[in-house]
This record gives sequence, C-alpha cells and structure tokens, in this order.
Amino acid sequence: MKILITGGCGFVGSNLSIFLKRYLNNSKIFTIDNFIRPGSKIRYKRNKLYNIKNFKVDISNYKSVMMLPKFDLIIDCCAEAAVADSIKKPKKVFDTNLVGTFNIISKCKTDKSDIIFLSTSRVYSIDLLKKIDLKKIKLKKLRNLSIKENYDVSGIKSLYGFTKLSSEDLIKEYNYSNNLKYIINRFGVISGPWQFGYEDQGFVSLWVASHLLKKKLKYIGFGGSGHQMRDVIHIDDVCQIILLQIKNMHQIYNVTFNIGGGLKNLISLKKLTNLCELITKNKIKFTPIKKTSLFDIPIFLTNNSKIKKYYNWQPQKKIDLIVKDIYNWMIKHEKVINKNF
Repeated sequence: MKILITGGCGFVGSNLSIFLKRYLNNSKIFTIDNFIRPGSKIRYKRNKLYNIKNFKVDISNYKSVMMLPKFDLIIDCCAEAAVADSIKKPKKVFDTNLVGTFNIISKCKTDKSDIIFLSTSRVYSIDLLKKIDLKKIKLKKLRNLSIKENYDVSGIKSLYGFTKLSSEDLIKEYNYSNNLKYIINRFGVISGPWQFGYEDQGFVSLWVASHLLKKKLKYIGFGGSGHQMRDVIHIDDVCQIILLQIKNMHQIYNVTFNIGGGLKNLISLKKLTNLCELITKNKIKFTPIKKTSLFDIPIFLTNNSKIKKYYNWQPQKKIDLIVKDIYNWMIKHEKVINKNF
C-alpha cells in the first residue's frame, strides 16, 4: 500500500508518518509539505532519518497536487488550525483548508484512493458551547457535557471550523457521486513530543516550555482565572486509532468520529499550571486578561463512545503522562526549544 500524508512535516503528520512506517511493514509512506509552518523543517530532517520521502507541494495548488504519483490512501493532516488566523489571514485559511481539500479529494477521485480526513472539534457551534457556565459546573455532571457527533454544527464556528466542516461535506459529496471510501475524524486537542506550542494551538506544549524556560504566560478570557477546560489526547493515541482505521478500512468506512482525551484527560489551564509546576519544579508569573475572545469557549469535552463502539478503542495515555512526555522530550532537545520559543 502506498500512503500519502499531507502536512507530513507538521506535528501530527510527522509523528503519524514515522509511526506508520514502523507498524505498516508492507506499506510505503510519503508526505507533502511546503515548510511554511514553524518547526516543519526540523521535523522534515527527522522524517528523513526514517527514509520518508517528502514532496514540497502547496496543497492549494491544484496542478501540483494532481501531478503527484498515485496513492492507495491519502491521510489529510494539512490545515491552518489557528482560530486567530481566521481573522488575520482568512484567504490563507480558506485556500489551505477548503481549496486544499478540494484538490486532495480530486486526486483521490482520479486515483480511486481512499481518504482519512483529520477534522476538528471546532466544527461545533460556538454559540451553544459558550452558554455553559463554568461556575455552575459540578464535577459529578461533567460527563453530561461531553460532545457527540450529532451536536449542533449550524451556528457560528470560526472560519477555521467552517472550512473544516465544509471539507467534510465536500468529501461526502464526492463519495456519493464517485463511491470513494472515507473516514472523518473530528479531533480535539492533540499534544505530545515534537509539538512547538502556541497560544492558539498546542497550548499544553506552550505551558510546559514556558515553565521549563521560566517565561511569563497569560490567562486569557473568562475573567482571567484559567478555569476554562479542554480534554487532551496524546499523539501516540492518535496514531494508534488511525492505524486501526487503516487496517479495518475494508470493513469500516464512510463514517464520522469524535476523538479526544475524554473525561479522564479533561484539564483546566489552572490545573495544567499546577501540573507543570510539579514536573518542572518551576513557577512562573501569569497575567490575567479578563476579556474573552469571540471564538473561545469555556469547555470542550469529547464523547468517545462511537469510536470505542466501532474499534473497541480508547485513549491510553493520561494527561500527567502527556505533560511528562513533552517535558522529557524538551529536556533532550533544549537547543531546539530555545530557538522556537
């Protein structure tokens, strides 16, 4: 089997490429990446150690994508994932996330390839999620707030969320008219080694690096208290479920899944700070910013019941281990971390 991973020098794409190279012995793994994202050239060098060939291609360039060799499966990891970029760089977000998907699915049509599409929890309506009051949340009832695949997607969701949901619909349209097999995975927060964290994405890595290097951070929004919560999934667990999906593609396809860390991996920024202090032995200063972004939500908790039912799968690595793995990786690559933060 020949597999192409788009965004293959990004955090998810690179880890997935190497993982599949290890565990799919009879398959050939290729990537495409244009090296625009920070850290992509560092991960490219890592990929080369595993003899993974990269095509330097911009996913939004139709002709370049169509000139690529034929593949049996395309795993689309490429995205402009920062919600803030939806405001600052709307054309770039639209071209990469939606035009890029059109080009990839056109390639799948030509080659009769299957596709696994990495979507996002950001497809869900912000207006409904923003109504959740953090102060009234009771720990025993947190499970009731978990989001299933049938949660409302009709409202405002940011341009990033819009492009990813539109990409999902585009894939389904092509499936209907061309009988292409697809799997859509709506992932929440993914973290782990080889992630260079930023405020709008990779915040767990940002927290660890900031504590390690003793740099200041901010609690932004919801009163500046750091009580907003997310569930976090380790990149290794992401790779494991995608491997399962590839192995079962002939039986399970044309379906959409929510995939995240779940209730056991739900953590607030405040508690993440405490965990980072415990692991790094460092304390840093925080600036509270009370004003909340238009696109921020108080909590997101993934309901993994559907993915568990189909594959008997659930995430194995808990949040404390995720933070420890990131910390240990950063200690080993301190020079790289210093250059990227």
